[in-house]
Amino acid sequence: MKILGIETSCDETAAAVVEETRHGVSVLSNVISSQIDIHKKYGGVVPEVAAREHVLNILPVVNEALLKANIKNGEAPKKINAIAVTIGPGLITSLIVGIETAKVLSYAWNVPVVGINHIEGHIYANFIGDAKKTRKQKNKKTIFPTLILTVSGGHTMLVLMRGHGKYETIGETRDDAAGEAFDKAAAMMKIGYPGGPAISAYAEQLTMNNERLTIKLPRPMINSKDYDFSFSGLKTALLYELKKNPNYKLQIPNYCAEFQQAVIDVLISKTIKAAKEYKVKTVMLSGGVSANIELRKQMKKAINILDNVKFKMPDLKYTTDNAPMIATAGYYKAKRKKFTPWKKLKVDCNAEL
Repeated sequence: MKILGIETSCDETAAAVVEETRHGVSVLSNVISSQIDIHKKYGGVVPEVAAREHVLNILPVVNEALLKANIKNGEAPKKINAIAVTIGPGLITSLIVGIETAKVLSYAWNVPVVGINHIEGHIYANFIGDAKKTRKQKNKKTIFPTLILTVSGGHTMLVLMRGHGKYETIGETRDDAAGEAFDKAAAMMKIGYPGGPAISAYAEQLTMNNERLTIKLPRPMINSKDYDFSFSGLKTALLYELKKNPNYKLQIPNYCAEFQQAVIDVLISKTIKAAKEYKVKTVMLSGGVSANIELRKQMKKAINILDNVKFKMPDLKYTTDNAPMIATAGYYKAKRKKFTPWKKLKVDCNAEL
């Protein structure tokens, strides 16, 4: 089975082909046209600009993905078994480009289409090549129940996954998502966009120089009884600290390291608490912020202390928005015949799991 994946939820035009093998899902091609340089001068994504770029790039990106998967012109109707496309959440004008492309290809090729929730796609980044690692197990479902911490620019949430397609959101952000907080914090300090990588790079300078933290920021909701998150107050606390120090630019690594650690402390604390309560067998990271090296390292260390709980995180290249994760989620849905007639495929920019 070969699945074509299409992802256009924000500012990345992406297409990929994945294939079912004896050892699981393997990626045959992965093509991304990034718009970071276009939106960098605005300090964030401009929806109308993003949509126009998607229109220009979508067909060349899809064609390149097919060719890299060794599917020549005219062979797609025979070699592609299903098309997976992101239906939401995301920017409505961006999503429309991907969905309309998938609908046309589904009709022209007479190939079924699968609508994929963007968050679900991030979760399934952990399943790329998964069967290869678990093929010796007698029961591959032993990874469930799984707890997934999804952290990205638009989402911070804890999801309990009891099986393929079976999700329960047990906690989510009440205001800013972690990635959004990183972007806004970086904008305050004028250190660049996207904020996550910029803050991580400056924080690493502090670690490399073995300096001592001299700034203390709050850990919002770290002791709350629920699994919700809130990073708006952390962002405000940083703003007040910057205002108190007219020479804050001389201490940027300090501010970045403390801000990053505050976010990580909250994410790990909530995840460990939920993993214990729900007696999960696996904890997974997903989303763009899961590329943060400190988060990956500290989360792995924290999970390793738990008894009989495995930890999984996607390869770095599958952490940000990409099409292989959408195609992989599509593969698992296609196996369960969860297709959507192309005429009924539509955008849901506020889609929930």
